[in-house]
Amino acid sequence: MSNILVTRSSMPVYEEYCEEIKELWDSHWLTNMGKKHKELQKQLEEYLGVPHVTLYTNGHLALENIIAALNLPKGGEVITTPFTFASTTHAIVRNGLVPVFCDIKADDYTIDTSKIESLITDQTVAIVPVHVYGNLCDVEEIEKIANKYGLKVIYDAAHAFAVKYKGISSGCFGDASMFSFHATKVFNTIEGGCVCFKNDAWVQLLNDQKNFGIHGPESVEFVGGNAKMNEFQAAMGICNMRHLEDEIAKRKLIVEHYRKRLSNVEGIKLSAIQEDVESNYAYFPVVFDGYKYTRNEVFSKLFQVGISARKYFYPLTNSFECYRNYPTAGTEKTPVAQHMALRVLTLPLYADLSIDDVERVCDVILN
Repeated sequence: MSNILVTRSSMPVYEEYCEEIKELWDSHWLTNMGKKHKELQKQLEEYLGVPHVTLYTNGHLALENIIAALNLPKGGEVITTPFTFASTTHAIVRNGLVPVFCDIKADDYTIDTSKIESLITDQTVAIVPVHVYGNLCDVEEIEKIANKYGLKVIYDAAHAFAVKYKGISSGCFGDASMFSFHATKVFNTIEGGCVCFKNDAWVQLLNDQKNFGIHGPESVEFVGGNAKMNEFQAAMGICNMRHLEDEIAKRKLIVEHYRKRLSNVEGIKLSAIQEDVESNYAYFPVVFDGYKYTRNEVFSKLFQVGISARKYFYPLTNSFECYRNYPTAGTEKTPVAQHMALRVLTLPLYADLSIDDVERVCDVILN
């Protein structure tokens, strides 16, 4: 019996990708915002319904760059969630800002908006909420709070590509949203990412940040870095865009089957289905709370029979060694997030996963 991976990258057929990159051998234009880069950028602006998309070599640099574009005062506080991948917190800190950790909701694992205002001080400059597993934050309440206190909002939307709320793309909320196009995501460009935004003034600024501030052959007007998406990445994105809706439909069937098998089982808690949200079925988190086996025992039992699951997210970022000396760190300040982090397991989920394999995963858990 073959092993079951926790995730597997979606890819076009070999011949389709070869055809897409064929002209690169004629042009020899492999990077520096070439034809493929511009084509994918245009496709994403249309698909996401946003005025501007800037492409990056990965999602982390996209998030770092858009936070830097806000030009926030060094030492300013940014309210965020510890229930996320390391990238979110690192992007804040690497910009000279201080993360202030807000707890999460127990039903969908997104930032608990009822606790944000109590964390706002005269040092607060922004909010960086995280859409989790394809679940969207309460974007309406976050907008109200941000407007009330004059705060910037940058969404870490790494998990939320193609998700919609009341028919509106997840890329349209806040001052900007960052998507990750890593190989493990619903939509990938091998590695990659982008920032979506409305502010026309950021177009040049973000391009300066990701391309050394070069304005011409003999003109460098900004101290920038290098975070450009190359042509091979963009070509993979162009191919994968053609199949995106089919990929999401396949994921939906898998998620529905998981829910059929694992719903109403004592000690097993599934993520809430959000009202007015069109999901991308990015991940399938299961919380083992009072089940006959602990999360770690289930993880081990699956591993023993060749099934990979992931403790995602564990540990919380506010417990990382590198943040131990931060006054805002400490899991005791985010008890719901800590409770979930000790009990959550994301099960195998990708478009090519067979229903037979879903059955196999569920049989191990339930038996």
